[in-house]
Amino acid sequence: MEKPNEICNYSKGDVTDDSKNKSCQISFSTEHYQVEHELLKSLQQFDALFQDSTPPFGSYEHKMQELVDIESQYSELLKPRVRSHNRVSSSEESGRKLSTDDVIRLGGERFIQSRSSSSMNDMLILTHPYVDSFSRLSDQELKDVQLIEIFLLSSEKVTQQQFERSSKLLDWCDALSSSLGNPIQRVVYYFSKALREKIDKETRQINLFTGPAEKHAYDMEERLMNTTTNLMAIYQNLPFYQAGHFSGVQALLDQVSRSRRVHVIDLSIRHGVQIMILMQALASQHDFPIKHLKVTAVGTGFEEKIKQTGDRLKSFSESMDLSFSFNIVMVEDMLDFNKELLDLDPREAVGVYSSHGLWSLIAQQDRLESLMKVIKSIKPRVMVVCEVAANLNSPNFVNRLIEALFYYGAVFDSLEECMDREDENRSKIESMYQGEAIRSIVAADGAERAIRHVNMDVWRKFFVRFGMKEIGLSMSTLYQAKLVAEKFSCGNSCTLDMDGFGKSVIIGWKGTPIVCLSAWEFS
Repeated sequence: MEKPNEICNYSKGDVTDDSKNKSCQISFSTEHYQVEHELLKSLQQFDALFQDSTPPFGSYEHKMQELVDIESQYSELLKPRVRSHNRVSSSEESGRKLSTDDVIRLGGERFIQSRSSSSMNDMLILTHPYVDSFSRLSDQELKDVQLIEIFLLSSEKVTQQQFERSSKLLDWCDALSSSLGNPIQRVVYYFSKALREKIDKETRQINLFTGPAEKHAYDMEERLMNTTTNLMAIYQNLPFYQAGHFSGVQALLDQVSRSRRVHVIDLSIRHGVQIMILMQALASQHDFPIKHLKVTAVGTGFEEKIKQTGDRLKSFSESMDLSFSFNIVMVEDMLDFNKELLDLDPREAVGVYSSHGLWSLIAQQDRLESLMKVIKSIKPRVMVVCEVAANLNSPNFVNRLIEALFYYGAVFDSLEECMDREDENRSKIESMYQGEAIRSIVAADGAERAIRHVNMDVWRKFFVRFGMKEIGLSMSTLYQAKLVAEKFSCGNSCTLDMDGFGKSVIIGWKGTPIVCLSAWEFS
């Protein structure tokens, strides 16, 4: 069988100083799209750690608070974000179309103005940089700003337990929003539905969430595993997902590429895109040819789907004449996962790869701790972690709501810019996955809430408990993210930033963090 063109070439001229003599560097040509083509065929302390790390404002009880407290909370969260200085390519800011982030903040400012009466708040309004922007908005942008304002007013009434008034405002939101409209109309459509469900729970004692959070997380994972075509369409069109995969593989390569035998333990294999990228990279190494690649997929369900992924990967490896083996470690409960279940070979360089594979265990804290203890006992050379870069796990309803509004606003904005509104794949993902996630964040409470994403600051504090040390990502890793994003027509809106510690990379959309990539070693 003919060997595909190589996408991983190693030369001194291609690799920056920090990665030279360390790994191969993935380079891209038309073979980049070969991957897509193949795929189309102590507990209390622990609780506190994952509930909230650096809340954007003070704690908020569900009981009715003074209006000034509510105003200050919304005001602090809605103040302008410092924009990224590292866009993939620069664009002229003057005359640009407002992003969803801009519209949400303008709507928030309108909300604050409508609720403000004190001189202190008047001063805040007068000094706000967005105030003079209202007069320059188009008619549609003004309508979108108003829609956000109405939704925020409705959410405020929920916090004050004024449910009838909130419902009337939601009626207005329903009239102005649409699942087929622009990004603001779409995101408000799903948030409005979720807020109305929360009201129904509060007033009618109706609970539409049956079973614990882990069941809802499982259901969402099942949707992902069963919507291959829809997911691949999203993956093909949104730059930050591919940027995360390629840069994550590069971070793995930086630590294992000099080894003749490589063993990757994947905690979230799903459709195996990341392994295909890794195969192409390893098979293309000339200075350090690989003798064997072993992949172990760890999971608690979807065994048949994972087997199908393994079959695709085996076929893909044969096309490149790459020695490859695929194992599945399937446990009913993550507490049953242990080192003995892994086929470990002392000659192997072991790496752990987790792309959005840890967040679902936050609601099962003992399982997450158990998993990390097993990984520590394996002593891998590296653990690569990619997770959502947003704090959506606050017990504070207002915090959670507004953080989610910005995060999903950016996601819907990216879908608008990168895909057609009429795209069936887009509509299905928005309703089946994004819409259900919003529903969980807004309408569910306590143990029934499945979506519990936390940002890198929280993960960093958690990993330290297991003696993990963050590895600074190489310039090659950052280069991969940048290079992949530039392949997209909408890639200039993809932003890349190092976090405050300068070791992990945050991949965002127009400055709003979407995913965070980091690499770790065990001391």
